[in-house]
Amino acid sequence: MTVLSVQWADRNLAAYGSRLEELKRQFPLVLPRIVNQVGNRAKTVVVRELTKQTGLPRATIVKAIGNPSVARPGKLNYDMVTRGGNIRLKYLRPKETAAGVIARPFGKATLYPGTFMRGGQFPDRKDVEKWDGHAFFRNGKGRHIAFARSGVIIPTEMTTKATAAAFLRIAGPLLEQRIEAALTKLVP
Repeated sequence: MTVLSVQWADRNLAAYGSRLEELKRQFPLVLPRIVNQVGNRAKTVVVRELTKQTGLPRATIVKAIGNPSVARPGKLNYDMVTRGGNIRLKYLRPKETAAGVIARPFGKATLYPGTFMRGGQFPDRKDVEKWDGHAFFRNGKGRHIAFARSGVIIPTEMTTKATAAAFLRIAGPLLEQRIEAALTKLVP
């Protein structure tokens, strides 16, 4: 599992050390609330960027990320954890053509030659109800078929490219800004 984190505390605890301890002692709910607010905003940006980056529907991305573990007094972590493997073509708006299935991984139309979604001879192909919209390819000769996969892996995509850059662009500076504001207001 790949982990992406913002290590704001490591760099800035030395500068705010005693003031942060005083803030935690007098107002124990303030820091967890700030961490959760920044985490929720970062999650929104991650979902938006990951939707563009992978080509998956937003609902699929939201379901994959799930509910992050939130900060509370004594635990100032906001963890977005996702899991998953190689996504099947079904979730990438597939369409069958004579050459194979066209799906949209990474937001670009891609032909998967030799794959199929329907049964029968062209041009009179029929939907097969039990296949439930999945795309398949033949595993050798005969009736042995397997699911066609796209190469999109959500945990990998979440920690690379535009999604990781957006997370780092939003979370670090916003967390620092909010904590500075709370310290200025509550522990001058």
